[in-house]
Amino acid sequence: MKVLISGAAGNLGSRLARFLADSPHELRLMVHRTPLPFDTAPFPRVSICRADLEDPSSLARGCEGMDCVVHLAGVLFRPRPEDFLPRTNTRYAGNLATAAVAAGVRKFVLISFPHVEGETTPDRRATDRLDGNPTSVHARTRLESERNLFEESQSTGMTPIVLRAGMVYGRGVLMIEAARWLLRRRLLGVWRRPTWNHLLALPDFLRGVAASIESEPARGVYNLADDEPRTLQDFLDTIAGHWGFSKPWRVPEWSVFGIAAGCEIFASLFGTVSPFTRDFIRIGMVSAVADTSRTKRELLPTLEYPTLREGLALL
Repeated sequence: MKVLISGAAGNLGSRLARFLADSPHELRLMVHRTPLPFDTAPFPRVSICRADLEDPSSLARGCEGMDCVVHLAGVLFRPRPEDFLPRTNTRYAGNLATAAVAAGVRKFVLISFPHVEGETTPDRRATDRLDGNPTSVHARTRLESERNLFEESQSTGMTPIVLRAGMVYGRGVLMIEAARWLLRRRLLGVWRRPTWNHLLALPDFLRGVAASIESEPARGVYNLADDEPRTLQDFLDTIAGHWGFSKPWRVPEWSVFGIAAGCEIFASLFGTVSPFTRDFIRIGMVSAVADTSRTKRELLPTLEYPTLREGLALL
């Protein structure tokens, strides 16, 4: 297949691009300003195109002749996400989906997360609902982009797929490396209230995306996560012990929001990235546990790393 990957220079996008570079697929890697972190010269079936998701006119050439689009592009570490996420999460995805339909692309895979359904737990898991009412701007705008994709695909030949992935972990994943840096310096704190989280090892994320590209019958919403949901607190305690660090501090919720607000103010004043935002904390405090039964039936029957016990080797 001929596959376009948006956000190919990003943290997960670049890993997906490198993973698929060794496959039989022909890849077109869409980048904007950030260069790719690996050399494409050894891969004759890989090409690069430059485009701006803000500018719909720049997207037609990237989509031309493609069989599938995988959309991972986005922005995270900026202050005041309520100002930019409606644009980067929703409008950008809409611009690319519109361009894909116009170019006759057969399949569009949108990478999302189970938080779009709001609070879910091991007893009440996220499924494929599109009528959720999440509290964070990040989840609300991503849910809107999911809805828009299905609307855009109606009465066209393009198959929409939403892949709601659990929290991806592995060496080099930004959030994991940030946790390692903070734990080493005894700077990581987490709120006391248990928050359920569904994890996903990086190799299984990559295999799941590949399966969504290659499966002809696949259509609709798929939840991709491992077999053992854990609380965020337990996950952080476990990886701290694995790395030989002390467990993260247990802190009041108000202090976490205070630190995030401080990061946003500093970033706004000095034009830097904001490693934490209040909306990032808001989505992090929502429990998210997914029903993966449909994914196992139709996309990925088995995982290489079904629980964190096996996945610790990746860290």
